[in-house]
Amino acid sequence: MDANLRLVIGNKNYSSWSLRPWLLLKHFAIPFSEQSINLANHDAMLQMQQLSPSGQIPVLWANDIAVWDSLAICEWINTYYLDGQAWPIRAHLNALGRSMSAEMHAGFTLIRRSLPMNCRARVAIPDMPAALAEEIVRVEQLWQQALDASGGPWLLGSFSIADCMFAPMVLRLQTYELAVDEHLITYCQQIQRHEAIQAWLADAYQEVDVIESVEQLYNEQ
Repeated sequence: MDANLRLVIGNKNYSSWSLRPWLLLKHFAIPFSEQSINLANHDAMLQMQQLSPSGQIPVLWANDIAVWDSLAICEWINTYYLDGQAWPIRAHLNALGRSMSAEMHAGFTLIRRSLPMNCRARVAIPDMPAALAEEIVRVEQLWQQALDASGGPWLLGSFSIADCMFAPMVLRLQTYELAVDEHLITYCQQIQRHEAIQAWLADAYQEVDVIESVEQLYNEQ
């Protein structure tokens, strides 16, 4: 598809949803431009309403075509720019990858609420609520299931949308100093060392804007 792609994203320090399609585009070296909305600004909501049909980010513009929602953007890119290669051909891995990505997309509400992405922060969680710990265990179970089924090194063997969907979780583990099962350390390190993730983090560390509602959570620990 011949189009100029423009991805509208939020602050790299905070926006886990923005990271997902950004990582897919970067990994597969698909040319695109970035437009950033500072979510800490008072007019951020107005900007999002002007730039996205849903009033939320990220949103991908391909000329006059708008695709919003992280998973929808990834699927659209996979269809029109990657000839389907962002999902494995093998049926059981394809099914597993789509299912675990949808579970990540729709679930894990406690992780999102209690452990928001904040690349710059390092915060220990001494007293982990049981329900939150169960969600983290579920993430690890999904990773292990996928790696066992595919043989690695990425969740589904080769790099896929599933890795994009779970990359923010890897960064959360780092932010909140959470130990990961020893069998998953290599996978997490592989995400952290990915060239695109390193570039994202470098930009995030340079940002100075603060979203008080996120930072306040740490003051209450």
